Amino acid sequence: MAEKTKVEYVLFDMDGLMIDSERVYSEVTNSILGRYGKEMTWDIKAGCMGKPERASCEYLFSFFPDIPIGIDDFIKERREKQDLFWPTVEPLPGILKLVRHLHAHQIPMAVATGSLHRNFLLKTSHLQEGFFGLFGQNYVCGDDKRLTAGKPAPDIFLVAAKIIGRNVGDGDITNITDESIILERGRGLVFEDATSGVQAAKRAGMNVVWVPDHRLKALAPEEDLGADQILESLTEFKPEEWGLPPYSD
Repeated sequence: MAEKTKVEYVLFDMDGLMIDSERVYSEVTNSILGRYGKEMTWDIKAGCMGKPERASCEYLFSFFPDIPIGIDDFIKERREKQDLFWPTVEPLPGILKLVRHLHAHQIPMAVATGSLHRNFLLKTSHLQEGFFGLFGQNYVCGDDKRLTAGKPAPDIFLVAAKIIGRNVGDGDITNITDESIILERGRGLVFEDATSGVQAAKRAGMNVVWVPDHRLKALAPEEDLGADQILESLTEFKPEEWGLPPYSD
């Protein structure tokens, strides 16, 4: 692999990257759609992933214009059903080792998730010790008032970087002329599983490691979205390739 930028801070997406919550979205969504003979297939789901709740549902409904349920009723029912499952989600392979390693080496890190704050708490309350508790208050959710737009806009990663003390400014990297801000953004590394998240990270001017679900990647096997690295699993990640301390084992 070619030499990568030396990373100074790390930002994580959450759903489908840190925890196996994407299965809950799929199962609950399809349990509702199935009543009307509809299904959210992976080509549809790909466009929903990473977006704020309403934007995601609006995109979903664009494929089913004749479905006899309103979007507000759909969101209400889906929330009620998902809430039963959030306390059961588990860490995905490789994430615990990576988060604990970065924390042990005092690498600044934050979570940047499109999830509503209420959902973030439901998904993480049982995963605090040695995992989400290591982030403290370093997280940004999709309904944060500081955000003007969700992914694929870069806002959420810029807010997350500011939370951990990085001077990254505002706006798309293509509109930034301050060289110090460009360099500061380039010191960040984002981990993402969703296409909209990869796009958001690149628009922020940050490095991004894309860890897509194999079913998502199969939709366009040759597509890289401009990601700096693509992995099948976080277990494949080698910190030293990014100038981070290597694992001890």
